[in-house]
Amino acid sequence: MRRKLVVANRKMNGSIPDNRAFMAGVVQGMRELRKIDCAICVPHPYLYQAQVLLADTPVAWGGQNMSRHEFGPYTGSVAPGMLVEFGCKYVIIGHSERRERGYESDDAAGERFEMALKAGLTPIFCVGETLSEFEAGMTDSVAIRQLNAVVDHVGVRGLAKGVLAYEPIWAIGTGKSATPEHAQTILAFLRGHVALLDETAAERLRILYGGSVKADNAAELFAMPDIDGGLIGSASLVTEEFLTICRVADAA
Repeated sequence: MRRKLVVANRKMNGSIPDNRAFMAGVVQGMRELRKIDCAICVPHPYLYQAQVLLADTPVAWGGQNMSRHEFGPYTGSVAPGMLVEFGCKYVIIGHSERRERGYESDDAAGERFEMALKAGLTPIFCVGETLSEFEAGMTDSVAIRQLNAVVDHVGVRGLAKGVLAYEPIWAIGTGKSATPEHAQTILAFLRGHVALLDETAAERLRILYGGSVKADNAAELFAMPDIDGGLIGSASLVTEEFLTICRVADAA
């Protein structure tokens, strides 16, 4: 049985005092939970703070993006090895906010996934459709196109070394959420696509749901058989709400 994973994507939020309070609260809350994994992905300037506060605790940490290059003249970018030096276990790859605002292509996201694996990181790879794509019935084709960009680079067994996160773009930060049934349908479809290539990899692959996961809808979402946890955005800015989501996942 796949172990559930709950990841806080703090995005461009936080301060040194706020981070300290949030991380301390999550560490304390996670000591009571035994059935899930938990990670906090922070803005890069706070990685040292995360390393200091989260080392030797039940909570892992990670970056929100990284370069597809090992090093070089890429001002403003962060190399995979730099994340490793700060003790990161995870890195978010292909988030819609990077695809859209950072003009990141499917192939570039696939390259980042490959480089993350080579560096020893666990990539959390995001797929999802826009509102117009959703309304046009393109959810499946968009998700498969994005997924195949990773398979093209690392193969299906390489894909299974990471984590997949389905995030409908129309639900991110809007307060809207896909129904549990819709989310389950898409996640089951994605797992089925992977199973066509390798059944063992499909069974092993953890697939998260992201897109306005809240304390009040987490139980319904996590009860779905193919939802292996959540990539949590705005709810990760409130310690108790994030911990409630973790408790729900632990009890699922």
